[in-house]
Amino acid sequence: MSQSTHRLTVAQALVRFLSAQYSERDGVRHRLIAGTWGIFGHGNVAGIGQALLEAGEEAMPFHQGRNEQAMVHAAVGYARQLNRLSAQAVTTSIGPGATNLVTGAALATVNRLPVLLLPGDYFATRAADPLLQQLEHPVEADVSVNDSLRPVSRYFDRITRPETLIPSALHAMRVLTDPAETGAVTLALPQDVQAEAYDWPEEFFAERVWRVRRAAPDPRELADAAAAIRAARRPLIVAGGGVHHSEAEDALKALVDATGIPVASTQAGKGSLRHDHPADLGGIGHTGTAVSDDLARTADLVIGIGTRYTDFTTASGTLFQRPEVRFVNLNIAAVDAHKLAAHPLLADARTGLEALTGALAGHRVDAAYEAEYRAGKERWERIVDAAYRADDDSATPTQTQLLGALDAVVGDTDVVINAAGSLPGDLHKLWRARSPRQYHLEYGYSCMGYEIPAGIGVQQAAPGTPVWSLVGDGTYLMMPTEIVTAVQEGLPVNLVLIQNHGYASIGGLSESVGAERFGTAYRYRAPDGTFTGAPLPVDLAANAASLGMDVIRAKTVRDLRDALTTARASDRPTCVYVETDPAPTAPAAEAWWDVPVAEVASREAAVDARTAYDRQVTDRRRHL
Repeated sequence: MSQSTHRLTVAQALVRFLSAQYSERDGVRHRLIAGTWGIFGHGNVAGIGQALLEAGEEAMPFHQGRNEQAMVHAAVGYARQLNRLSAQAVTTSIGPGATNLVTGAALATVNRLPVLLLPGDYFATRAADPLLQQLEHPVEADVSVNDSLRPVSRYFDRITRPETLIPSALHAMRVLTDPAETGAVTLALPQDVQAEAYDWPEEFFAERVWRVRRAAPDPRELADAAAAIRAARRPLIVAGGGVHHSEAEDALKALVDATGIPVASTQAGKGSLRHDHPADLGGIGHTGTAVSDDLARTADLVIGIGTRYTDFTTASGTLFQRPEVRFVNLNIAAVDAHKLAAHPLLADARTGLEALTGALAGHRVDAAYEAEYRAGKERWERIVDAAYRADDDSATPTQTQLLGALDAVVGDTDVVINAAGSLPGDLHKLWRARSPRQYHLEYGYSCMGYEIPAGIGVQQAAPGTPVWSLVGDGTYLMMPTEIVTAVQEGLPVNLVLIQNHGYASIGGLSESVGAERFGTAYRYRAPDGTFTGAPLPVDLAANAASLGMDVIRAKTVRDLRDALTTARASDRPTCVYVETDPAPTAPAAEAWWDVPVAEVASREAAVDARTAYDRQVTDRRRHL
């Protein structure tokens, strides 16, 4: 019996295939590839570009970007907002367009967030060799610049023949929808192959539903975890991003309400409990709260839920200090479940939490322990109040007063986005998250330039949701390009642009490690050659306005409150520009972070910093 076929180019076939893919979890179906971002060049314009035009907006919506890295950030923001159940594709030309994807791909893979990358590639036939923008490798002729995407992709293939697209496309969808494997997926598309025709089996274009698993825990692992929790006197939950990805917030609350176990959150996990829940202790680790870090130091059992235990979370291995401390890790990924020599509980976060709640029926922590951490939470809330408070409305606001003004304006479902600089630390310590998706910090890769394009992705995923992209001047200068996209698409992203004349966060770190803020200020060169002259006369507000944003300049605390209120009510992309008082008003770090200091140096600052470093590093532990 002959198989029915349809003759299409490789690019046309790929677009048609992607338009028929769906994810499903808990009986709810989502379009898996909801749209494609693109910048066209000779490596994709006649292939994927023509295919998208022919398919039309209904089959595959197209979004025009300005920078390839930014397009990936937008797609990542979109996928995160939708709990990894829907993703976007990104198409580029060959050469620099393709290599610009690398940073975005790394960010997606580090954060375990799905994005499909479709970079153009050189001729598979090598009919024209070398091409414009081709890298000629002297001993490996099949290497292209796209191979730089291999280490930052969870799946990579180069489609050198039309028929190889069939298994590769199916593998790509499998990885994108696998909660333990997901990240950046790259299908490199030689430009001649993109335009080549082939007789495709009709079955390739049939609607496919990729079910996202909710793996249940192994009974023995569950029993071991429950026994460890029942035996603990001072247990502490560390909630990571997996709680959000699994939509396990209600299951976490049910466990905490039943057992009284307190919860500290990573950057990705903040908001797993609403901030005013009595067991929510805020952030943990180097940028954590005093109450979280104090409990972490004395915990006898740490229960990690959907966390990777990065160095910020563990304070570079110095936080969990009790000699007999042990770990139970609930995670969908085996690599994370086994970290810190833990009892692994390999399962979906929601399914695992529900099973744990059942296995712990009747168990509750000691009342004195609850009273201790609740009192610590109350003390920390007073610290937050003081950091937010502005006694003089006519004064220049500090950065923490800015957060206080924003806290007073946002609604429960607003989304606050940040990734780099000093803001992640202040937000992790101070922000009062009111809903699961409100706190959107990209801190797996902490990529400067993420915030504005991610705001666009979040707006696409949740139309009508107020979105706030918080950036300093250093981050803004990295990637303001997608402001044009927000204006073009009519997406009312709110940009809060903080002018502090340089890399303020790294300036502070530089000072602490004896590098004396070298190369971190945006200033003219002084006569001695250093960057210690007057601040540069850069008007970033005017720049944002030139790209199409409405801009409100705020000089005082009162101005700032009014500006934020106006921005939230606007239906256009709006920038609130404020120069903050550089005086530090955030609480000091409650735990260490290991940034190695020069072991030998002639400058006094570095010698002193090394002495402090040698003292701190002695607290590091290996949990075996």
